[in-house]
Amino acid sequence: MRGLARAARFAVLALGGALLLSALAVFSLRFIPPWTTAFIVHARVASWTDDDPRPWKLQREWRNLDAISQQMQLAVIAAEDQRFYEHAGFDFKQIRKALLDQAGRNGRARGASTLSQQVAKNLFLWNGRSWVRKGIEAWFTVLIELLWPKQRILEMYLNIAEFGRGVYGAEAASQAFYRKGAARLSRAEAARLAAVLPNPIRLRADKPSKYVQRRQREIEAQMRALGGTAYLQPPAKASVH
Repeated sequence: MRGLARAARFAVLALGGALLLSALAVFSLRFIPPWTTAFIVHARVASWTDDDPRPWKLQREWRNLDAISQQMQLAVIAAEDQRFYEHAGFDFKQIRKALLDQAGRNGRARGASTLSQQVAKNLFLWNGRSWVRKGIEAWFTVLIELLWPKQRILEMYLNIAEFGRGVYGAEAASQAFYRKGAARLSRAEAARLAAVLPNPIRLRADKPSKYVQRRQREIEAQMRALGGTAYLQPPAKASVH
């Protein structure tokens, strides 16, 4: 019994330590850019054995939010998370739609991850659909929403999202595909970059398929429907954090 009590005490202390360390890590990233991300490390390792003829070379340049075109900021919200300013990390309306979609399409679900969830996953986790991974993702999502303002979440997403093979962040993507800085992206250019986010390896901004072109037009229409870049500073939502 004493051995079990010691083991239980150790497990509780270990869990408490892990939770504290994760909270400290998230809090520090409110102020400093991440040195790398879990997804970048995974992609680098995977490139050693994949059969893609294109060499894997990391392209990544951090830019503060005010150095990224507002069109690009709006494009990722329109494409990935139109209720970004309204939810606290989890969009339960979209989750419900995804579950209904899954039930109606024999298990093929639509995405329902918010920008906050995607930041948590890209920074700290691995690919996969296990309940353990989803539970850890949920924990980091809660921390991110509690400890960061919405603008920091958007800034982080725009700097760590993958836009192509080895291309991470809006600045690197803009330089790679448009030969200019992210601050100068137009609405159409931003929408095309956002169009490849679901699968940036198969979908390419530099050689857009008909699907990417169609998705680009849809995103531009959604950007207009949100009210343009004025949506980025909604007075009623500015006090969320």
